[in-house]
Amino acid sequence: MNTSLETLRTDILIIGSGGAGLMAALHALQADPDLDVTIAVKGLIGKCGCTRMVQGGYNVALAPGDSVERHFMDTIVGGKWLPRQDLAWKLVDKAVERIHELENELGCFFDRNPDGSLHQKAFAGQSFDRTVHKGDLTGIEIVNRLMEQVWARGVNKLEEHRAIELIPARDGSGIAGVLLVDMRTGQYRYVEAKAVLLASGGGPTMYLYHTPSGDKACDGMAMALRRNLPLRDMEMVQFHPTGLLAGTDTRMTGTVLEEGLRGAGGYLLNGAGERFMSRYHEHGERATRDIVSRSIYSEMRAGNTTPNGGIFIEMAHLGPENVANKFKGMVERCADCGFDLAGGRVEVVPTAHYMMGGVEFELDCGTGLPGLFAAGEDCGGVHGANRLGGNGVANSTVFGGIAGESMAAYVQTGSAAWREADKTVLEAGISRAEHPFQARGGNLSDLRERLSHCMWDDVGILRTRDGLRSALTALGDFRAELHETGLADGDRAFNLTWHDWMNLESQIDVSAVIATAALGREDSRGAHFREDFPETGALEETCFTRITQSDAGLALDMVPVDFSIVAPGQSLIEDEAGAPPSAAE
Repeated sequence: MNTSLETLRTDILIIGSGGAGLMAALHALQADPDLDVTIAVKGLIGKCGCTRMVQGGYNVALAPGDSVERHFMDTIVGGKWLPRQDLAWKLVDKAVERIHELENELGCFFDRNPDGSLHQKAFAGQSFDRTVHKGDLTGIEIVNRLMEQVWARGVNKLEEHRAIELIPARDGSGIAGVLLVDMRTGQYRYVEAKAVLLASGGGPTMYLYHTPSGDKACDGMAMALRRNLPLRDMEMVQFHPTGLLAGTDTRMTGTVLEEGLRGAGGYLLNGAGERFMSRYHEHGERATRDIVSRSIYSEMRAGNTTPNGGIFIEMAHLGPENVANKFKGMVERCADCGFDLAGGRVEVVPTAHYMMGGVEFELDCGTGLPGLFAAGEDCGGVHGANRLGGNGVANSTVFGGIAGESMAAYVQTGSAAWREADKTVLEAGISRAEHPFQARGGNLSDLRERLSHCMWDDVGILRTRDGLRSALTALGDFRAELHETGLADGDRAFNLTWHDWMNLESQIDVSAVIATAALGREDSRGAHFREDFPETGALEETCFTRITQSDAGLALDMVPVDFSIVAPGQSLIEDEAGAPPSAAE
């Protein structure tokens, strides 16, 4: 057994290489080219994570008739008045600057109209067609250009390095560094840093059907929870309505078929071939993701399903050639699984997609632990109860850039320094990672399967008090079982079963937070629907959930939302926010 510890030192350590992490590195170096910046990531820089998987696009108010105020109101109404409003305003305001930066400084090629202006397509829950895109492969375009710039700037790279513990300073003054594992060798590495960015992404991969990349396991949130940092809005797990349903024998099941399909006029059909969305909402297929997901789930529960137990999406009425041109990536992906998206019907199912909740953070991306910053899906507060499609990659790049600038300024003040680590926490982190090598027996695959069904059935699209209490009991049992489960192979080099074990630990811990927050919110709004409390209640009394962890366990507080810009009953625009343009006119 080799538990030796190698120590490295850097000015800024960034955990994650999605849109937030890459943009943070570029902005930090733009502010101070002499900074020593290091990126640590589970996979390969720019080749893993969820930003690369973004199909739909980037919401930004650019076109005549649109405005930052309209984008803001769509975000607040879509988030069911739960977003932290100054963060939501920062998102929509800064997105205008960031899209020009992506295009004109970093070299992104987005689709254009015949007059040369950026093409912006329709996405659900928005009162203006504002989604900038590169076909249906927008994330690849953005991440490739960011990756090229990062590689050109001499950033230190710790690829295939897993972050396992945030290490505070011995004197409690702030963050001292991060404990990592080199997945290639099993070597533990402690990286001292003056500033750390948590940008590892969320990833609700604990659900039966899910979209995020396989490396996602909510590690960042789990690490933050262990440092007693508050997590906000954790009950708000977004299910994308249309995940590919290709059966149990392929990992393609759960992959998103993006919202632009419905925005372009696609139909959702139940197993009998009937359109059903108009029975559930006036905006039909262009209702927000939470409404469409619940509607599909209701059809599934009633037995109105396709052969694999989902529903159909159909695009053929828009012209197969037109669909194949507009949605080339998805048409090819469906063809790989035996489906004809352009000319036939494709089976889909709601799929766990995005976590609106996460670490509480400030406008400068600072957190409650000095020197620790956070951006992207690790953070809560921007989206509230529901993220608008197209607001996700905007969120990661907007706040990633802000985080980079803030960390550079923090390091430049002179008050930031390399702090002496709390060796007790450092040793405890190594001990926890070593635990599965000391245990015996057990079946991780079976445990993972039971976790996914538990979360899908009891902490999923429709929730009840009894189901949530049952889930919390089961999650406690799963955690105990995990800690009795060992590894057959003691070799640490590329021991993927070891990393599966650590993934499950993070997933179970964060699942308990989701279930606790969901049990505490006795109303329904956005992605959180309680069948025993179906009403939203008075919007002016809206509270968000705050979860903290101590030796006594998880603690829940309900905190009133500060309507700092606009209050329920008020609006910054004249017509209806959140309504599709055709309905708003």
